[in-house]
Amino acid sequence: MFETEIKPPKIMLVAVDVGEYNVEDSLDELEELTNTAGGEVVVRITQKRPTFDSATCIGSGRLEEMSQICENEEIDQIIFDHELTATQIRNIEDVTKVHTIDRTMLILDIFAGRATTREGRLQVELAQNKYRLPRLAGMGIKLSRLGGGIGTRGPGETKLETDKRHIRTRISALSEELKEIEKRREFQRARRKKDGVLVCAIVGYTNVGKSTLLNTMTHAGVLAENKLFATLETTSRAIELPDGRSVMLVDTVGLIRRLPHHLVEAFKSTLEEAANADVILHICDASNDNCQEQAKVTLELLKELGCEDIPVVTVLNKCDLVPYIDEMDFSGDDSSVVKISAKKGEGLERLLEAITEALPKSAVRMRILLPFDKAGILSKIRIDGKVFTEEYTADGIECDVLVDIKILSQVEGFRI
Repeated sequence: MFETEIKPPKIMLVAVDVGEYNVEDSLDELEELTNTAGGEVVVRITQKRPTFDSATCIGSGRLEEMSQICENEEIDQIIFDHELTATQIRNIEDVTKVHTIDRTMLILDIFAGRATTREGRLQVELAQNKYRLPRLAGMGIKLSRLGGGIGTRGPGETKLETDKRHIRTRISALSEELKEIEKRREFQRARRKKDGVLVCAIVGYTNVGKSTLLNTMTHAGVLAENKLFATLETTSRAIELPDGRSVMLVDTVGLIRRLPHHLVEAFKSTLEEAANADVILHICDASNDNCQEQAKVTLELLKELGCEDIPVVTVLNKCDLVPYIDEMDFSGDDSSVVKISAKKGEGLERLLEAITEALPKSAVRMRILLPFDKAGILSKIRIDGKVFTEEYTADGIECDVLVDIKILSQVEGFRI
């Protein structure tokens, strides 16, 4: 018997600073993504340039230096913090002799490993094919040969054209399947609306504690790990609010700065749960140094989805890890802010109160005393509301009820 130790691949991270964003912060996030994918970051390379090099993204001198480091440190893979063309990847690999990918490829790889439902797998495959299609042309002579063998003589198609046609066909098939799933999702939303079900969407940056919060509040048993993109599919669970109303909590996929366009498109139907919600829980990681920047990314995407008119409750999670937080830094004038620790279950009562206050008033909880000849009103209350307790007394039926706004005027006169 031999015990084989599986070592994580040694990774080199590379970024070119052209002044578009903070490169160090972006590399920190890329390192976290690499750790999530199972790699070990050995070295980080940066270079300031006015523009990206069209052939290799990075300068030729720095590329030679990278090649030497790869040889000395026995680097297994290079990951660039920018999208690369197929030609750039080939040129970099020719010099360094090391397999090279970019940030988008890394995120797609993580998504592919995390997708568990059919919808999640379809969304990831669609994003991968859309990313691969424009890059086929630069992948070398192996994709531009004519097919060989019987039945391929004559003008025919090049291997490149065949591959492109196959990918386009697959993209079309995946899009059709996702449309069917989206129709079912829209039907479920319409059904919830018809039944008067209130929806609260949990949104936020990746790894801020959305799934942990859902698990703590509802015992949902959703996978919650200290890794990026632990959740790719929506999960819905009902909870009861202090005023007696029920609300459906919906967990959504986490966001990240510079999220690849193909992924936003592929996961749009999942993210649209927020656009159809009655209230949005915007979860922020209060212990993260880039908390405000992460919150900005989330709010910008919510704006893109058309969520400006939906009430937002800003939730500062992981407050047990920070001594003090200035609430005003994280919230607009019209948003409420709640400090919690989802892992420890602290501050959840105040959070439930904030959700109750943010939701539109559709029902009122009250105690009433109904005369016996008005007992039929109870059956009306039960249709769209709830009867918590009822006690028959000498003066009538004393009840604790949740009354729908539509019949409030009929019940108001019997309020205790």
